[in-house]
Amino acid sequence: MEKGLEKGLQQGRKEGAAALLERQLSRRFGPLLPTVRTRLAEASAEQVAAWSDALPESQSLQQVFG
Repeated sequence: MEKGLEKGLQQGRKEGAAALLERQLSRRFGPLLPTVRTRLAEASAEQVAAWSDALPESQSLQQVFG
């Protein structure tokens, strides 16, 4: 039961981070294509963190997703 709870918490944190990044990307670059939204939803927590770290210096979505 503990493992299930931990997995659920990790998934919730990842989804929250992805939702925040999606909001930041759309505020900076305008409406996002469905393919970008899917990419965010399917990414690992580590990938979402890397993209979030890249956002401040990026001038385009291509730079964020490098």
